[in-house]
Amino acid sequence: MYNTEIGIDIDKAVALLNANEVVAIPTETVYGLAGNALKNEAVIKIFEAKKRPFFNPLILHLASVELIEKFAWVDEISLLLAQHFMPGPFTLLLNKKDIVPDLVTAGSAKVAIRIPNHSLTNQLLTQLKFPLAAPSANPFGYVSPVSAKHVQQGLQGKIPYILDGGNCNIGLESTIVEVENDNVILHRAGGLAIEEIEAIISKKIIVATHHSKPQTSGQLKSHYATTTDLLQGNVDELIKKHQGKNIAILSFKKQYDNVETQNQFILSPSENLNEAAQNLFATMRKLDEINYDIILAEVFPNKGLGLAINDRLQRAQASAKE
Repeated sequence: MYNTEIGIDIDKAVALLNANEVVAIPTETVYGLAGNALKNEAVIKIFEAKKRPFFNPLILHLASVELIEKFAWVDEISLLLAQHFMPGPFTLLLNKKDIVPDLVTAGSAKVAIRIPNHSLTNQLLTQLKFPLAAPSANPFGYVSPVSAKHVQQGLQGKIPYILDGGNCNIGLESTIVEVENDNVILHRAGGLAIEEIEAIISKKIIVATHHSKPQTSGQLKSHYATTTDLLQGNVDELIKKHQGKNIAILSFKKQYDNVETQNQFILSPSENLNEAAQNLFATMRKLDEINYDIILAEVFPNKGLGLAINDRLQRAQASAKE
């Protein structure tokens, strides 16, 4: 049991990581739970703190694009994408080199790599002689954390330190893609809109299906779930179906009849998908704290970051439907 501290001391975070401890770190997407990716002792602590199944791979976090070739084989298209979108909410799935432990990739021959775009964590990475393995810093399966307080709520006593970088400014995990036979395959919709990637490669991205044995983070059917059951769909119909329950509404910009205003949570009154994405996880956590009977969520526009918002809501509702 740890006495979990929150602070902005990079030197303390470096010392803990050098000692094979795990530290929660801020990124532009969500907070990550980081450890020395090259030491199984540290990586095991990540899985144990989160209660994450060992078959679910982790993402490697690096300080620069130039370091990628040390840990993975990089083709021309992947390098182009890395140079264009890193640092940022973008992850590449690549064929790994032997230096990357199998524990990080759950035995897969591929490794997911990204460079976060957060000044505090970038400073941290440049002071380390190893990459960081880091999934989201929350109990496995629950809503991802977008503040140091969220991390503390989920992992208090399980980790020694939370590096506080403020609220995440994107609020959704990174977009994960893989280049295969000159095609770009989407493994997880995220904080980078696929339209931006398609503009660089001048072709459509292929959307991969989900797997029971994932090759990278974010491929499990049920994930990002609130404790309260969540259903996504036609909200007007769902309200009728669940009459008599204490209902919360999660919407893009619309107000609904027959539900009190204080129980309706609009993610972007200005109809901005980036703003909605930034507010999604914090709002889902807030709804969980209020103890509603059920959360009813809209289907968001399936473009830009709306694709990623719908992805998270669909996974969040999976356990409620089973």
